[in-house]
Amino acid sequence: MPQKETEQVKFWRGEFGDTYVDRNTTTSNHIGMRLSMWVKIFRFMAGDMPKSILEVGPNIGLNIRAMKMLCDAEFFAVEPNAKARKVLIEENVLPKENLQNGFAGDFKLPDTPVDLAFTSGVLIHIHPDDLLKACTNIHKSSGKYIVCYEYFSDKPEMIDYRGHGDKLFKRDFGSFWLENFPDLKCLGYGFEWKAMTGMDNATWWVFEKK
Repeated sequence: MPQKETEQVKFWRGEFGDTYVDRNTTTSNHIGMRLSMWVKIFRFMAGDMPKSILEVGPNIGLNIRAMKMLCDAEFFAVEPNAKARKVLIEENVLPKENLQNGFAGDFKLPDTPVDLAFTSGVLIHIHPDDLLKACTNIHKSSGKYIVCYEYFSDKPEMIDYRGHGDKLFKRDFGSFWLENFPDLKCLGYGFEWKAMTGMDNATWWVFEKK
């Protein structure tokens, strides 16, 4: 049964989501920052690199653009914002048939689980009441690896996001994954310090299904 769109999903489908697309750019610097991060993440998959990859919430596809330089995988994506989907198709980030109009809490699971499913700055925008459903969908979509790159906090907290409340939620996402999905083991984790990497002071985790 389809899940009702949450306040947060409507927020990203609407004007704010459109302006977020406009703020993002595909400069070599922005892609290079993600390239550096994925080099570190992929080291934990050496010898068993993913052949199929799903990103939930890619926006204009900066991660996918970088990952294409590092691995020969088939890419899939789930994106709620129409403007972002248009960019993904027009700029050949991935084939139209591999792109869904959906969100983490409600998307069509692949007939064959992908090797890697991941989020980058997406779980932080999901209300805590909806987080387990979203992660369950991501977990089901992957047959091997799960990666998340999100803001970290020792305890769950909501913080103001560009003047909006109830739109950004920080927590220890690594522990959330392990506590709710006992078939996962953590292969590694890291922190992207903005002063050194240009990324957004967030933490990534790499999980593998046991």
